[in-house]
Amino acid sequence: MSSRKAIVERSTKESQVHVELEIDGTGSTDISTGVPFFDHMLEQLGRHAGFDLLVRTKGDLNVDAHHTVEDTALAVGQALREALGDKSGLRRFGDSLVPLDECLVQAAVDLSGRPYLVHREPEIVELIGTFDTTLTRHIWESFVAQAGICLHVRVLEGRNAHHVVEAQFKAVARALRVAVERDARVAGIPSTKGAL
Repeated sequence: MSSRKAIVERSTKESQVHVELEIDGTGSTDISTGVPFFDHMLEQLGRHAGFDLLVRTKGDLNVDAHHTVEDTALAVGQALREALGDKSGLRRFGDSLVPLDECLVQAAVDLSGRPYLVHREPEIVELIGTFDTTLTRHIWESFVAQAGICLHVRVLEGRNAHHVVEAQFKAVARALRVAVERDARVAGIPSTKGAL
């Protein structure tokens, strides 16, 4: 059984990103982006998806966190796409419902090869530490664009900003964990088209 992992380097005038992702990992993470709350969220993603995830980003934080966060999300999405290969033998679909105290988030994913995002969350405070909460949707947009997946994220309940964002990362992670699983009943690519 081949190992499903990828290494991605992304370098622009705004950031330098290095990502190592192994799908069949143990949830081990080593994250450093210079944006502490975002580091915490990527740790949630790796841990709850069961991915080994290493991220090193140096960005223009003297401007703000936008480029750093965006470029990191793009690189993580690309790494997932590359690690999945042709997607033979996968479940393809995954969903989860994750509570975090007063917060409840539903996530559903299709490893379709077609990037599409539906994202619903309540208005929350603009900053968690130094993290601009308006970036949360943009993280998912960037991740989905490079991963080539369809992702629905809905915050069904929630007041605390930290919980609202964190529960999204946990829910997406748990949905991905199911979708990327190998399924012994699936022969070849799980699509009537023959490609994903």
